[in-house]
Amino acid sequence: VQLVESGGGLVQAGGSLQLSCAATGATVNDFAIGWFRQAPGKEREGVTSISQDDDVDYYADPVKGRFTISRDKPKNTVNLQMNLLKPEDTAVYFCAAGDFWVGGGPDPKRYDYWGQGAQVTISE
Repeated sequence: VQLVESGGGLVQAGGSLQLSCAATGATVNDFAIGWFRQAPGKEREGVTSISQDDDVDYYADPVKGRFTISRDKPKNTVNLQMNLLKPEDTAVYFCAAGDFWVGGGPDPKRYDYWGQGAQVTISE
């Protein structure tokens, strides 16, 4: 299973981006999907996750009310809609796939497959 993130880029503060996570060799619809991010000099942070049944019960505090995770089942993608972006959202964003979804903050140890990351840069 290979995961590929797309949709990253450079936007001004207050703008929006949508990241997508797609899979080759499998369908993301069969997996729990987590989104993580890592800013320069910081540890990787779990942003949110979604179960195979579209359960979502956690967003990291810094992104609550601004980010939304969802599945596009016909397109076989999991999307992360990011609105009202802030410079502190600048990071490499990773999607990851796992067989079992556990609520709460996504634990990277529960995810077996990882994408290569998408750079998101927010300018002042």
